[in-house]
Amino acid sequence: MLPQFVFCTTRFKERTSMYYRRKVLLALLSQCGGKIEKLKLQKLLLLFCSKQQNPAYDFVPYKFGCFSFGANADLVAMKRKGLIEETETSWIILKETPESKQLDSTDLVNLELICDKYAKLSTEELIFQTYLLLPYYAINSSIAIKLLNDEQMQKVKKTIIDDNSTTLFTIGYEGKSLEQFLNTLIRNNIRFLCDVRKNAMSMKYGFVKGTLSNACHNVGIRYFHIPSLGIESAERKDLATKEDYRKLFEEYRAGVLLNTTAEQNQILQYLSVEKRVALMCFEKDPQMCHRSHLAATLVALSKSNLPLIHL
Repeated sequence: MLPQFVFCTTRFKERTSMYYRRKVLLALLSQCGGKIEKLKLQKLLLLFCSKQQNPAYDFVPYKFGCFSFGANADLVAMKRKGLIEETETSWIILKETPESKQLDSTDLVNLELICDKYAKLSTEELIFQTYLLLPYYAINSSIAIKLLNDEQMQKVKKTIIDDNSTTLFTIGYEGKSLEQFLNTLIRNNIRFLCDVRKNAMSMKYGFVKGTLSNACHNVGIRYFHIPSLGIESAERKDLATKEDYRKLFEEYRAGVLLNTTAEQNQILQYLSVEKRVALMCFEKDPQMCHRSHLAATLVALSKSNLPLIHL
């Protein structure tokens, strides 16, 4: 529902920042002799990014600790360009390029320090070190219980909200990476995501239906798309004033919300089972998105003091 020039500006920024992120990956590979085991690359990259004021990549807690979907997508893209190659277990630079030396001075120093300190560790030792330094990334690990003692596991558990109270949330992905979006859900103990976009498509990486569904599954979140609760793309064009939005949402309440009681009851059924459910769309501000009106209707339909939180 944003003006076209905003989308264009956002896409331009993402393209330019993506290029620097790829330089980070090439520099990391180069610093480690041109070849890094896949698991170790993710861990070294996390340790490096944790030193950056504006991290090149974001990460989610995964099966063996941290994982960046964005970094993996960039590695695959560079593989297509013939810059690197992939084996079953490793990433390998095919040829040295000037880009691997073009990080800013602070990043170059930090990358050298990280590689000098951690690159020679075994994969298991490196995973253990990341769990100690950044315990949040061990919450979904299948091997944390093997590597960490009871005291260390308690630190892991304290990194997330231990709350199973029935709550309805809403969230927009505007301005968020896929990993930031997923971490917001994880940190609020949300395990069920209802996508209420009419069309689950996006120019932003990670938010096309198939990719998002797969990413959610891999971090233990159920994903469900309910397109009938969305707004047609044609109706979202040329929205410029508050009055335009007021009319759009008035029509949404009088049309879509009156005719989708079955879908709304379906969401309430999910809530009764899953306890903590989030409605998702694009807009950062819930008041500029139909999801806030859907959420208000669900609260009324529940006939209870259903807590509602806009993330």
